[in-house]
Amino acid sequence: MAITAQMVKELRESTGAGMMDAKKALVETDGDMDAAVDWLRTKGLAKAAKKADRTAAEGLVGVLVAGGKGVAVEVNSETDFVAKNADFQALVSGFTKAALGLTDIEALKAATIDGKSVETTLSEAIARIGENMTLRRMASISGDAVASYVHNAAADGMGKIGVLVAVKGTDNGIAKQIAMHVAATNPLALSEADLDPVVVERERTVQTEKAMEENATSAKPKPASVIENNIIPGRMKKFLEENTLLGQKFVMNPDLTVAEAAKQAGVEVTGFIRLAVGDGIEKKEEDFAAEVAKTLKG
Repeated sequence: MAITAQMVKELRESTGAGMMDAKKALVETDGDMDAAVDWLRTKGLAKAAKKADRTAAEGLVGVLVAGGKGVAVEVNSETDFVAKNADFQALVSGFTKAALGLTDIEALKAATIDGKSVETTLSEAIARIGENMTLRRMASISGDAVASYVHNAAADGMGKIGVLVAVKGTDNGIAKQIAMHVAATNPLALSEADLDPVVVERERTVQTEKAMEENATSAKPKPASVIENNIIPGRMKKFLEENTLLGQKFVMNPDLTVAEAAKQAGVEVTGFIRLAVGDGIEKKEEDFAAEVAKTLKG
């Protein structure tokens, strides 16, 4: 596969690796971006990179809580200008209210607002505002109590990142603090049991290969049994602590994990939702000057 300058640039931006290292990684992996990230990490040339670090899209996430239920809805627009538009914000607010009590995006599209389906309402808004928009995702959660937090708020209950946290027990404000923590740290899962086994195995493979490479160049190589029974379990423990909500150090009090902070507050965290605008969408970068020149040429 031909390795382009754009591919090298994208890999550099997502991993912090040097240009030549990024290019070599892409050559070694035949242009597979995820495999290239793993190759760089194996060589100790990059940190773990999340796809969200390479994504960009405009729009808003709306969140709403009523009783022990909470919902988050993402609506995308082409430009941030439209996302700041009062009509668009009213649309997001209406969709979020309609989503409360529903469980999936198809049910939301079929729900009605002022006698019209959400899907029809969106189509009419596209025609009225003059920009393509997408009702992309929704997620719901429930518990004894649910707290919400919006980061980079554009209006009440909507912003660039929307978080919901559900707890078992009587919430005394800790759930809102944990929601703020989730917005900042973006954990992969609630606990080790909730992590995707594919993600865990991929990390184990990367750490094993990295440890073996380090051992091969060490002045005092360790026995394979030490790597397998001590080094890899230690690194995987750290991975789980950094990437599971309950295992993370609580940003409000780093002396405690989130699980410990919740326990001290008399609650148990049972789930969370974090939606960030554009997460997982690759947005094409356009050269505005070149586009104008092309238009002028007819």
